[in-house]
Amino acid sequence: MILVAGATGNLGREVMKHLTGYGADHEVSILARDTAKAEHYARLGIPVRIADYDQPDTLPQAFAGVSKLLLISTMSMNRAEQQKRVVDAAVAAGVGHILYTGLAIRDIETSAVRDLMISHFETENHIRNSGVAWTLLRNTMYAEALPVIVGAPAAGGAIILSGGDGQVPYASRAEMGEATANVLLQTGHEGKTYEITGAQAWSYGEVAMALTAAKGRNFTYQDIAPDTHRRVLESLNLPPFLIDLTIGTVEDIRKGQYDIASDDLQRLLGRAPTPLPALLPDLFPN
Repeated sequence: MILVAGATGNLGREVMKHLTGYGADHEVSILARDTAKAEHYARLGIPVRIADYDQPDTLPQAFAGVSKLLLISTMSMNRAEQQKRVVDAAVAAGVGHILYTGLAIRDIETSAVRDLMISHFETENHIRNSGVAWTLLRNTMYAEALPVIVGAPAAGGAIILSGGDGQVPYASRAEMGEATANVLLQTGHEGKTYEITGAQAWSYGEVAMALTAAKGRNFTYQDIAPDTHRRVLESLNLPPFLIDLTIGTVEDIRKGQYDIASDDLQRLLGRAPTPLPALLPDLFPN
């Protein structure tokens, strides 16, 4: 039995789409906190196990009979503690293999978002030390994050950010989900750490050129200072946490933290991942 924790989120839905597409729905169940969000799976006949990471007494029953757990990282500020509880409960219940989706970054200790993202690596260490088989899937930045970070200025042709010439090997969430499903259904991945990245890294300037070619109108990239970028975001009345996360992430991009070359995604898919230019028309439909 495979249990997918986080199946109601964006990546989880892509994983489940491929698991069920492969005809594996008879051996897959999902773990969810919210019954309403899991209703779609229940209608498909996929078993739903309800538990809350912040209520440890709900966890033990969720892992009964499970042999393989996919733990998709949460978005909580208390992520490390939540995920340690899940791992401990899974191990106590006899789960034999835990797979975790973390972060592909060069050096978490020097990251501008270390305080938030270090929890990925704390979780990885806890899993490694748990005594069960493990597989770590370190995901690069989703291509789908580009419109979120680039924001409304892209619609007017100007990408204005403080990313310098830093590059990111963007990959689509759908193909990350497909690769994760493949790992779940295959053997031989125990003890492996995979860097799940696209085949080519792109700077914001190169993204602007690719958008120009894809959309048939001119896009440019204007590199600005981080302080100026912060003031732009503050003028939009965004929450302080979101501003700090955006500025920190773009700073990491500028410093090359996400510029990781890996063919792991290609090997797990069995084909080359979709290049970013082919994704851009759907990512920027207007």
